[in-house]
Amino acid sequence: MKAAFLDENFLLTTDTSRRLYHEVAASLPIIDYHCHLPPQEIAANRSFADLSEIWLAGDHYKWRAMRTNGIAEKYCTGDAPPYEKFLAFARTVPKTLRNPLYHWTHLELQRYFGIRDLLNENTAPAIWEKANTLLQSGDFSVQGIFRKMNVEVVCTTDDPTDSLEDHRTVAAAGGNTRVFPAFRPDKAMQMRPSEAWNSYLDHLAQVSGVECDSYEGFLAALKSRHDFFHENGARVSDHGLSFCPAEDCTEEEAAAIFKKARAGEEISALEEEKIGFRLMVFFGKLDAARGWVQQLHLGALRNNSSKNLRALGRDTGFDSIGDWPQAEKLSRLLDALDRSDELPKTILYNLNPADNYTFATMLGNFNDGSVAGKIQLGSGWWFLDQMEGMQWQLNALSNLGLLSRFVGMLTDSRSFMSYPRHEYFRRIVCELLGSESERGLLPDDQALLSECVRGVCYQNAKNYFPFS
Repeated sequence: MKAAFLDENFLLTTDTSRRLYHEVAASLPIIDYHCHLPPQEIAANRSFADLSEIWLAGDHYKWRAMRTNGIAEKYCTGDAPPYEKFLAFARTVPKTLRNPLYHWTHLELQRYFGIRDLLNENTAPAIWEKANTLLQSGDFSVQGIFRKMNVEVVCTTDDPTDSLEDHRTVAAAGGNTRVFPAFRPDKAMQMRPSEAWNSYLDHLAQVSGVECDSYEGFLAALKSRHDFFHENGARVSDHGLSFCPAEDCTEEEAAAIFKKARAGEEISALEEEKIGFRLMVFFGKLDAARGWVQQLHLGALRNNSSKNLRALGRDTGFDSIGDWPQAEKLSRLLDALDRSDELPKTILYNLNPADNYTFATMLGNFNDGSVAGKIQLGSGWWFLDQMEGMQWQLNALSNLGLLSRFVGMLTDSRSFMSYPRHEYFRRIVCELLGSESERGLLPDDQALLSECVRGVCYQNAKNYFPFS
């Protein structure tokens, strides 16, 4: 029997797969433990004027596809009117067949607005009208979306200098969705060029009340902000690195490198990596002392187009997968923390699919029996958060670790429209287990399969993250 596109059994090819999804996974709450949603929009319970505003603004996945389709920049990041931007995207969607955008676009239209028409230039006017009418209702404010999509927890991504005022506003307002900050100190480690880094340190000193004119003061300021984040609910850190710095140095050498950079001199890449290693060990120990979860996002080659970096800024769709050697450097960092029993719970995300098996084997080196799934292989990230990338990640983890202890999916998104990615992931998990059960590769034990699905889709994350 021919399946209909995006019907209720989308991606589910067997009776067991369908039962696992509809009876177990579908109704579970969402714990979105890593995203880039703007805290100020959550605090303001923002409503959105139109479909372009909620759907296209800030979405570099869509911008990359539109540029590839020959759409001018003014319709992506530029000043074209919102409806014209939406029409430009609608013209692009039919050309995205087999790109995950085609699935995501239509899942989002269905789940948010009940729109089952395929988006194209002809259907765009009616879709625009219906979606915009619904957006004016209270159900489509930020909090309304959280309720609609059954979001239990959101972790944003925040610089150590952030005031976290918006998080306090959200916490004071209550509500069903809890929103926590995540500590992301990348700018503290980006010491080249020194002028930008020194400007950042001046700001860090101001907000922390701790002078950053010495290496010791710098560390004290960062610890002060880590403490402040903990007081405001943070229980996770996050690091976006090309690769783990692994060139060790003494504290005295680190202090000398710091002094050189703080004086405005340019340091070498080797010097930056040396002090970077000391900082990553420092951050890991802070996380371990507080019982936090450390997240390492490794492998992005960012800002490839210098022309567009100058014109449009960062995070506008000009990043790609990098191909650095990862294993030895990652091992050195984890081992440095493990030697003193100060390795926190850690999630490892690889952007290069060639590293799937490398990262999956790294888990076993540092899982010490103290916590189930202490070291995790993160879900398919960025360019890998599509069907094939998720399957690769699930298979690598299954073959080399324990799928049953996996903490599951996150959005990693700047868009409030991205929550169907959790559904996408859950359907893929249920299809994997259900189809293998029906082929005799896994037992026909509904309790066992259901326990695995429930854990991977929700319960493991709830148990793993120490959200109060």
